[in-house]
Amino acid sequence: MIIGDSRHMRELADESVHLVVTSPPYPMVAIWDDFFQESKASSYDEMHNYLNQVWVEVARALVPGGIACINVGDATRSRDGVFHLYPNHARVIENFEKLGLLSLPYLLWKKPTTKPQYKGKGAFLGSGFLPPNAYVTLDMEFILIFRKGGLRSFTPKDPDRYKSKFTKKERDQWFSQVWNITGARQSIEGLDRRIAAFPEEIPRRLIRMFSIVGDLVVDPFLGSGTSLKLSMDLGRRFVGYERLDGLVPVIRRRLGKDSSKVSFENLALPLELAP
Repeated sequence: MIIGDSRHMRELADESVHLVVTSPPYPMVAIWDDFFQESKASSYDEMHNYLNQVWVEVARALVPGGIACINVGDATRSRDGVFHLYPNHARVIENFEKLGLLSLPYLLWKKPTTKPQYKGKGAFLGSGFLPPNAYVTLDMEFILIFRKGGLRSFTPKDPDRYKSKFTKKERDQWFSQVWNITGARQSIEGLDRRIAAFPEEIPRRLIRMFSIVGDLVVDPFLGSGTSLKLSMDLGRRFVGYERLDGLVPVIRRRLGKDSSKVSFENLALPLELAP
């Protein structure tokens, strides 16, 4: 775990990362305003400019054929009395494609915990049962998938690849576009990191789908360490970045006895990434 800013992932050599799995701060979502304001990003464009500096590093570090999976939700906000939709997923796709990565079919994460209620007290927005001034509920998030160049190449009968094989049932479920996965509320020492937390099942599937045993997985926005825990469980190497050093004890507690296997470093110190 690197305690620092993922806009400068100096520890990662060019074309050394096989998979990126992350859920970044969502621009124009209120719980992330402080995060962006600390970086002097207050407008929608400025917030995405911040994220794009991370995506530049992702593109640099991915191996040819490497995959980036970005979980992001759109946002709604009223400004100057006018209701706006901020399509974060579209801006992220645009920025990755400008970096030369290929957009693959994305996943839609439908969160069953969303419970529409009446008059803005739940997911519904607008005028209750009276047309035409209500708004469609945002109850989906996007898991965007990008590839750097063509398909990854492997030696015939690569043992790690065959060791990483999934079942037909897993393939049929995981490679369907809509995922119904419950997102549990997550509070970290009094700070809500998400309205619906990044559940373990999402990185578990993505790591199984898009990497093999021994691959290097990176999360530029580590948070409470979900992707770290799942990478360790699945036999992948891992590097994660997190600006908030107060999350280190949270991650240690989450990992339990496995915490001793993790190195917690300050930004710009060299890492040994050998298997």
